[in-house]
Amino acid sequence: MLVNIILASILVSLIAFIGIVFLLFQKVLLDKILSLLAALAAGVLMGQVFYHLLPEAVSEFPADKVFSLTVLSFVIFFFLEKVFYWRHCHDTGCLEHPFGYLNLIGDGFHNFLDGMIIAAAFWENVSLGWTTTLAVILHEIPQEIGDFGVLLLAGFSPRKALIANFLTAILALLGAVTGYFLINKITGLEGILLPFAAGGFLYIAAVDLLPEIRTKAPHSWQILLTFLLGLIVMAVI
Repeated sequence: MLVNIILASILVSLIAFIGIVFLLFQKVLLDKILSLLAALAAGVLMGQVFYHLLPEAVSEFPADKVFSLTVLSFVIFFFLEKVFYWRHCHDTGCLEHPFGYLNLIGDGFHNFLDGMIIAAAFWENVSLGWTTTLAVILHEIPQEIGDFGVLLLAGFSPRKALIANFLTAILALLGAVTGYFLINKITGLEGILLPFAAGGFLYIAAVDLLPEIRTKAPHSWQILLTFLLGLIVMAVI
């Protein structure tokens, strides 16, 4: 189990280098790619919440506690976003993160939580662990590209931005290992982390990704179909 957890968190951490895409595409094409990725990520995250995380949590723990923790998690993610000025900006020209280091702090905390969530999912079963990893990766891709652009706007060189993004991303590995050993010692911790993951994923999909893609492409069937594809993938898995 620990090998799977470490491998999954390393894969998530390596997504930090996807920011190099920022330098390879023109802005118009990159915006279109990011919109489709955001739609796919939203569908995958929603599917992960309702087809995997919540059913798994409810099968193991009292439903009232699971749903209460899910709502609490949603509120906590909203609070953290306000505290850290932490928004998953997918626009390479985003000006909402004027301070690169503040963005790195919020992103590092986020990655640490992702690692703990991955550990909790693998603790339940391997298939849940890998579907959770897929969900994390898909929402990390547009975020990391956006964060890379933010760091460039903050005055980082491309090399320094990539390294800084990776150093914060590797905190997912630290979170995963920490989660593994805490779950091993604290009875019922996975009963907290699974609904916490559900609330977090639901927040990212509903509050961040869906409004953004709706605003950018309100009449695009490609966006809708890509979102549905994400849901279908999670349902089939």
